[in-house]
Formats: sequence, C-alpha cells, structure tokens
Amino acid sequence: MKKVTGIGGIFFKCKDPKQLSEWYKTHLGFDANDYGATFEWREEADPNKKGATQWSPFSETTTYFAPSTKDFMINYRVENLEALVEQLKAEGVTIVDNIETYEYGKFIHIIDLEGNKIELWEPSEE
Repeated sequence: MKKVTGIGGIFFKCKDPKQLSEWYKTHLGFDANDYGATFEWREEADPNKKGATQWSPFSETTTYFAPSTKDFMINYRVENLEALVEQLKAEGVTIVDNIETYEYGKFIHIIDLEGNKIELWEPSEE
C-alpha cells in the first residue's frame, strides 16, 4: 500500500502570524491570506490532477499542535486514510484523534517517535 504521496502543508508557530504573512507577501511574493499561502501544482503521473501545499503560520500560543510541544507540524498527503490508520494502529503508532471528513478531504493526527504531531490528509477528488 502506498502511504505518503507528498507534503500537504507546513504549519509553524510564530509571534505574529499576520505580520509574518505580510513579510512573506512583500519580500517573497507569497499570495498570503488569513490562513497563510497555498501553492498549487500538478501531479506528475496525471497532469490533469491538481494538488496543493499549504504554508501556515500559527500564533505561538496555539494549542493546535498539542499534545506535541514542538513549534511545527507537517501535513502529509496520503492515499486510503482508513486503511493506513488501521495499519498504523497495528504497528503501535499513537493516533491522537479520529478521522474527520471535510469537503476538501479526510484528516487524522498521529505522533511520531520524537513527539511530533503529524497531520495525515487524504485529499478529496477535485
């Protein structure tokens, strides 16, 4: 079974997310909004399929990365999230929550060996 297919997003803590987003917008040309910036791309195997990678600064006081105490979280794109979660459970991986489904895909969070919270995302078909 194919597991991770790419990076769906990079999330990190900072002192002032709005100011930092503006800095990246001004100096590096990021098309930033209240949620950060989205970088769209096409899949190599099927150029008709679009993908996206999200870049998002969070407040340094966010609890979104809990139970991890790290200042970042990576979102990995996956295929067949339900089957992957069952495999991870069988392997003893810490599952933080339950699969949640939104119009843009399914999500779940796990903890890696060093306590990093990882977000797994199965994008919905566009």
